[in-house]
Amino acid sequence: MLILVSYDVNTMNAAGRRRLRRIAKQCENWGVRVQNSVFECSVDWSQWVALKDRLEAICDPELDSLRYYNLGNNYKEKVVHYGAKPTIDPMSDTLLV
Repeated sequence: MLILVSYDVNTMNAAGRRRLRRIAKQCENWGVRVQNSVFECSVDWSQWVALKDRLEAICDPELDSLRYYNLGNNYKEKVVHYGAKPTIDPMSDTLLV
């Protein structure tokens, strides 16, 4: 299934900047960055649970936010891209034209 992960981390201090780097690194391990704080992650159910647990262990819910969008397995009909960055198929990590 395709999960869209977006995050907003308060970076007003060193701890926040560290959380930002850690969250971004976890997302990079599981998916493809499509915008600065947005990742498309192709995962199965157990991977999804692990990713969510890891991100929420890093996040400070008083200062930061995480948003998850489950686009399922038929994501190609739900994602439309327009603009400069190339579209990447998260299932195969190949560029789409």
